Amino acid sequence: MAEWDLIIIGGGPGGYVAALRAAQLGQKVVLVEKEELGGVCMNWGCIPTKFLLHQTALVSLIEQNEYLCHSEDKISLDWSKLQVGRRKIVSQLVKGVEFLLNRHKVEIIKGEGHLTSALEVEVRLNTGGRKILKAEHILLATGSRPAELPFLQADGQQILTSQQLLEIEQPPQKLIILGAGAIGLEMATIFCRLGTEVTLLEIMPNILPGAEETLTRRLERILKRRGMKIVTEMKVEKVQAGTRGVVVEGTCLRTHQPYREEGEIMLLAIGRRPNLAVLGEAQEKFELTPAGFLKVDKNFKTSVPQVWAIGDVIGGKLLAHKASHQGITVVENLSGQATDFREELVPLAVFTEPELASVGLTERELKEKQINYSVGQFHLRASGRALTMGETEGVVKILVDNQGYLQGAHLLAPHASEMIPELVLAMKEKIPAIRIGETIHIHPTLSEVIMEAALHTAGRAIHTLND
Repeated sequence: MAEWDLIIIGGGPGGYVAALRAAQLGQKVVLVEKEELGGVCMNWGCIPTKFLLHQTALVSLIEQNEYLCHSEDKISLDWSKLQVGRRKIVSQLVKGVEFLLNRHKVEIIKGEGHLTSALEVEVRLNTGGRKILKAEHILLATGSRPAELPFLQADGQQILTSQQLLEIEQPPQKLIILGAGAIGLEMATIFCRLGTEVTLLEIMPNILPGAEETLTRRLERILKRRGMKIVTEMKVEKVQAGTRGVVVEGTCLRTHQPYREEGEIMLLAIGRRPNLAVLGEAQEKFELTPAGFLKVDKNFKTSVPQVWAIGDVIGGKLLAHKASHQGITVVENLSGQATDFREELVPLAVFTEPELASVGLTERELKEKQINYSVGQFHLRASGRALTMGETEGVVKILVDNQGYLQGAHLLAPHASEMIPELVLAMKEKIPAIRIGETIHIHPTLSEVIMEAALHTAGRAIHTLND
C-alpha cells in the first residue's frame, strides 16, 4: 500500500502551490526539494529581479525628474546593501512558504528525487543516505535551467547565467546580453539604471519574439532612447572570454555583414531547458516533445500512468503563475473536481520601463488563424494620469472578433502587469469588450486607458478619435 496520496518533486511555484492545494483537499502529501523552497522564481528570478527593478527605478525617476533641484552629489545605489536586501526578502518569503507547508502537514524532504524503474521515488538526501517513497500519484515540477550553445557555456567568470549575474561583487562597466527575451530585457533594465553600458544581441528581428510586434517595436525605441544598445537579427558565431573580458563575433542576418562586440562580461539569456534528471531509471518510459520537454495531455498526464507534470518541465510559456495554476488543476482533478486549464488565458508581463503585459492572440496570430478582428487602441499621451506621472510613451491595444469578444490584449504602460487581469477575466468569462468600456473606472487612473481602448473597439472612445 502506498504511503502517500501524492509525491511532488520540485518545490518551486508549481510544486509548493500544488502541495498546499492538495493538502487543503485532504490529500497526504510529501514534497521533495533539493534546494530552497520557492524554486528559481523566488530565489533567483521573479522576486530578486523585481526587488532590483524597483530599487533602480527609484533612482532613475529622481535622475529623470526635471522638477528637482539637483546638487553636485550624484545619488547612487549601494550594490552590497542591495545584495543584503535581496537576500533578506527572499529568505522571508521562503520561510513563509515553509511555514504554510508545515501548517498544512505537508512533509518536506530535502534531497534530489529520481524515479525508479518501479515508478517509486528514490531521494538522495541532502544529509546523506537514500529514501524510497511510494504514492498513488507522482507530480513532477522540476522546472528548468538556463540554455547554452554548443560553443558557449557559462563559466561563472566572464560568461554568466542570470543567477550568477545577481551574485557578482560589483556591477560591470560593460555588459553584453545574449537574448532579448524577458530575462535579458529585465536584466538589461536593472544594469542600465546602475550605470552599466548594456548591449543586447538578439537573433530574431524583434525583441521579445512572439509578443505583439507593434508594441515590441515601440518598446525597443524607448529602451534605446534610455541608453540600451539593441542589435537584432544578430547571429553569434564565436565568443572569446578571458581575463580582459569578452569578445563576441557574428554576422548580421539583415545585412550579412560581420559584427564584433566587446564587453566586460556576458549574460546568457537564450532560453531555458527542462530539468529531466528526475526521470532516472524510468526515462525510457516517458515521451518528450520535439523541443525536448516532457509530453503531457490537456490534463497534464505524462505517457506513464499515475505520473503528472507541470511548469517549465513541460515547456510552453515558462511562467511561475502558469505553473501554479497547472498544479492546482492537477490536484483538484485528482480529488474529483472537474477543473480545466486554458492556455490562452495565461497572461505574461515583462517588467521593463514601461512594462509590457499581454494575454491571448497577437495580430499576427489572428491573421494566421484567419480570424476576422478589429482593434481598439488608446495611447497614454491622452491619459491624464499618465501625464501627471510623466509616462506617456505607452499604448493599450485590444483585439476583438466580429462579435466583440476579446481575442487578445496587449499593454505597454507603467504597471501593465497590475492592469492585465481585468482583461484576462473578460476573456475567461466571455464578457464583450464594450462592457469593459461601459464599466466606471476611477479618474484619474491608468486603468482608464483600458476603458477607452475597449470603447474604441466599438467606435465610442471619448478621449481619442474613433477613425
